[in-house]
Amino acid sequence: MQNKTQNDFISQFLLNPSITFLNFGSFGACPKPIFENYQKWQLELEREPVQFITNDGFKYLKESRKALGLYVNCDADDLVFTMNPSYSINIIAKSIDLKPGDEILTTDLEYGAMDKTWNYYCKQKGSKYIRQHINLPLTTKEAIVEQFFKGLTKNTKAIFISQITSSTALILPVKEICEIAKQKGLLTIVDGAHVPAHIPLNLTELNADIYTGACHKWMMTPKGCSFLYVSKTQQKWVDPLMISWGYESVMLSHSQFLDYHQLQGTRDFSAFLTVPRAIEFLKAHDWEKHTALCRKLVRDNALRFCELLRTKPLCPLTDEFLGQMFSIPIHTSEPETLQRNLFEAYKIEIPVMRHDNDVYLRYSIQVFNTQKDLDTLYNALKEIIENTELIHIK
Repeated sequence: MQNKTQNDFISQFLLNPSITFLNFGSFGACPKPIFENYQKWQLELEREPVQFITNDGFKYLKESRKALGLYVNCDADDLVFTMNPSYSINIIAKSIDLKPGDEILTTDLEYGAMDKTWNYYCKQKGSKYIRQHINLPLTTKEAIVEQFFKGLTKNTKAIFISQITSSTALILPVKEICEIAKQKGLLTIVDGAHVPAHIPLNLTELNADIYTGACHKWMMTPKGCSFLYVSKTQQKWVDPLMISWGYESVMLSHSQFLDYHQLQGTRDFSAFLTVPRAIEFLKAHDWEKHTALCRKLVRDNALRFCELLRTKPLCPLTDEFLGQMFSIPIHTSEPETLQRNLFEAYKIEIPVMRHDNDVYLRYSIQVFNTQKDLDTLYNALKEIIENTELIHIK
């Protein structure tokens, strides 16, 4: 990756230049042209809020859904915008008709908020949320699929799985798992929070019943822009999380799914309307060419960090399992203190995350990151190891 290219990209973002930003995976960051588009929509809202919310906004949302549908290859009417994937999965977990004894099969690598959501609703309904163990480090797709379905029982009603995991930053073989699950008559629910504009996404080809993705992460829209996809065969049972004007509306559209989940009363949905501009930005900058360099930077540094921390990679260092993030197992009893130390003493923005009994430090590489950023992280960790007891070397 040439520094000139990266310097050109960093000028496109609003990020604080004094911070080494290695945490794009959490909330993304919005380039200036997309943020300006966001402000344009907000200004239109404030100039005529009634027309925007009750009339014009629906046309704008339709255009945005159409652009997103083309980008992820699905019917735009099978998409609704949500604030985040957690909101999307709450819709599904609350709506799904679970009976006492029914089981939702998942992995033990899922995002913590999703685990909490499913546990909450399963407890309410007398059902079970089965976190099937996946061996780390990963070896092959076939081994993952085999391990996952060891959790299958006669009571399994649905599967829920991340396409890219959060704390461990691993790409899982979701297409293969969904194909087998559908053959067994199971509902397939996929958390793709990290996927759009990170790795290729084709919802028609994936053929999951339900999928949620974040646009405000790697697609770089403003915060609070995500989507819920539900196949037409499943839409009728998906209830709104909040009852509003779309329920038994006097002006019903052609889609109950859109009515229920799009008509939510007074809210600023300007972020949803930036999706077409975000897609234009990606295409204009030949994004796939640059993200390929990001993935190379991720892989080229992986073993170096594992050797420093005396740990091992969680998977083979290939595109099959890794995108623009890499999670390093790290031995620390104070992950929150370590994270604050990296930020406050070294001006490095990076997550240090607990996952069950393990802890991972995850770096994310976006087009503006350089080798210098990872060198800064490496030197900071080396200094912390030498001068503190925050990191235990085994």
